[in-house]
Amino acid sequence: MNKVRVRFAPSPTGLLHIGGARTALFNWLYARHMGGTFVLRVEDTDQSRNTQEAVDVIFRGMRWLGLDWDEGPDGNGGVKGDKGPYFQSQRGSIYTKYLDKLQATGKTYEDGGALKFKMPKTPGVVKDLVCGDVTFDRTMEPDLVIRRKDGSPVFHFVNVVDDLEMGITHVIRGEDHLSNTHKHIALYEALGVTPPQFAHIPLILNQGGSKMSKRDDGAALGFYEEAGYLPAAVRNYLCLLGWSPGANEEILSIEEIVRRFDLKDLNRSNARFDGAKLFWINGEYWRAMKNDEFAKFAEASLAKSRPAVAALPADFRNGLLGVIREKIRTGKELAEWLDPYLTEDYPYSEEARKKQFSNPEAGKWLTALEKGFSSSAEPLSEIEAEAVCKKVAEEAGLPKPAKVIHLLRSAVSGHTVGPSLFHLLVVLGKSKVVARLMRTRILWEEGKLGGSA
Repeated sequence: MNKVRVRFAPSPTGLLHIGGARTALFNWLYARHMGGTFVLRVEDTDQSRNTQEAVDVIFRGMRWLGLDWDEGPDGNGGVKGDKGPYFQSQRGSIYTKYLDKLQATGKTYEDGGALKFKMPKTPGVVKDLVCGDVTFDRTMEPDLVIRRKDGSPVFHFVNVVDDLEMGITHVIRGEDHLSNTHKHIALYEALGVTPPQFAHIPLILNQGGSKMSKRDDGAALGFYEEAGYLPAAVRNYLCLLGWSPGANEEILSIEEIVRRFDLKDLNRSNARFDGAKLFWINGEYWRAMKNDEFAKFAEASLAKSRPAVAALPADFRNGLLGVIREKIRTGKELAEWLDPYLTEDYPYSEEARKKQFSNPEAGKWLTALEKGFSSSAEPLSEIEAEAVCKKVAEEAGLPKPAKVIHLLRSAVSGHTVGPSLFHLLVVLGKSKVVARLMRTRILWEEGKLGGSA
């Protein structure tokens, strides 16, 4: 058997769809499992739709997922491997050579300036590694345009030529391409060559049961990078959309997936995209991150979304990251939960205004908390912070300190929910806690913390 050669052949049209990313992943996995070659080929013949920005989106998405390719463009204007770069727009002379070769067989003819291929009227059988043998009735099949009247070759033709020229052994792609495969096989046969093996993977459906389209929420791979998901988690989840490791396993290292991945284990039925399941898997990866891995991720993520974090003192920054990490699952959440501590002019949420600051006793309790923390030891400890809250509650005649604690959280963060409060207070430090309580008390006394902003 020839060494396995597979390819991912996206069209640069604006985004890398989650289905396209899954196709790239399955090709990459099979190449790595078999010790083969993974080729990247950009199908950019439609110059009216293609842009360099769209090409860059493909490169960025694949690199983010960790899908390194062995041949094709390197994404920096150069070439990966011994051949390439593989942009269809640069391969016109190759297509002309094969058009001439096909015309020499007598199986083409001119029609209105276009060149057409005579489709055979015998049954078209696709021997698919996932779908099994699929037969197409070609008795009424129209002849196939392979060159438009403007002289440009058509997708079906260049697709076959490229796979032939690049020595592709396995074409792994979405099931929506299955209906065209018998046409491609006819072209291979007319050129006198053996077609590659085909494996059409199940479609990805949205929650409504329809094929996931570009308009669906979360359909673009870039959405998950922007939201601060972990690439390894997204990659793990995409593996489960059409492939099963068996034994109800879901969280697997990429090394283990490469070891197990085989085309015979691809599912026949369509896969339904579940954003909640992906979020859960991301959470599992998030919890499993070692401290140094988390620090590296946080630094890279926040450098783009919250550059002000870099200006924080290292101990304060690391303390905040440590206390917040346990409550969040994405980089976007990390940034949002850090926001109240990047400025002393932080806002107060609508919920905090309604639930905490509308209490007529809030001013009195804020004053007591401010005095209590002002008198506390330095550095502040969790035990002492809790003791201050208990004392304020007792002096206010409250049976439990819960109401005081909730008010304190809203006062120092502007929110009614957050990380472990006493741990957070220690990270903030005595002076910052007192200053935030003073600011909140003054705003409350001025009537600026009522039930609305």
